[in-house]
Amino acid sequence: MALPSYAGPLETFWYYLFRVICALVFIFLISPLIVIVPLSFNVEPYFSFTDGMLALDSEAYSLRWYEEFLNSERWMDSIKNTFIVAVFSTILSMVLGTLAALGLSRSELPYKGLIMGLLISPMIVPLIIAAAGMFFFYSWMGVSQSYLGLILAHTALGTPFVVITVTATLSGFDQNLVKAAESLGASPTYAFFKITVPLIMTGVISGGLFALMTSVDEVIVAIFIAGAEQRTVPMQMWSGIREQISPTILAVATLLVAMSILLLTTVEYLRRRSENIRGISSQ
Repeated sequence: MALPSYAGPLETFWYYLFRVICALVFIFLISPLIVIVPLSFNVEPYFSFTDGMLALDSEAYSLRWYEEFLNSERWMDSIKNTFIVAVFSTILSMVLGTLAALGLSRSELPYKGLIMGLLISPMIVPLIIAAAGMFFFYSWMGVSQSYLGLILAHTALGTPFVVITVTATLSGFDQNLVKAAESLGASPTYAFFKITVPLIMTGVISGGLFALMTSVDEVIVAIFIAGAEQRTVPMQMWSGIREQISPTILAVATLLVAMSILLLTTVEYLRRRSENIRGISSQ
């Protein structure tokens, strides 16, 4: 928004000061991510900038660590495990979160505040506490150190994101559309899949993308639940930092940052699309 022509000196000062503060906060948050990108192209096995890199010497940069990542059987196995767990936990999170949000949208449901608090509690409870509780519970169930246990754990962490995004989408949903369809002879099932689902799909997908990012990035619960055969990419990065420091970790981190940017861009696109569908201006 442009500065209005009638703004006085004090308003002009706060206008530009606010933007400077926002820029400084942005730089503070993004700087650690920016630093790892050039370091991942370092030809030397160091976690610091060499003289050649500072001088922008082309020989100081290399794809060596990306090649090592792609040629490593251990890293490829961790990618496979991460993909399996992330896909199944995301699908379960989308289904369970959507059903929960639809239930919470019903006006006759009692104790909605309490139920909502319980559903989003995995976002509030410290992960170390949740991980310890999941470890003992899944051990008692006999699914600890298995794909099933890790998928269920990541589902519990990802479902709150779907609940929140779908609930926000349903807040602007016109229930008269469903009533109109039913008055014209549509069954509740037909009205749900043909009217409700298309209108809330952007919220479901957005929540699913957040659940996907949570699963791909999560390491604390995975350390407690996963076994040696279920080692994920974050677990492999954690082990690499503890056992053998290698710039390969920086290459993997750069790829994860690129993936996060892509997913967040998709979420923003879906948000704008949802606003356009509902006739809400994004300005």
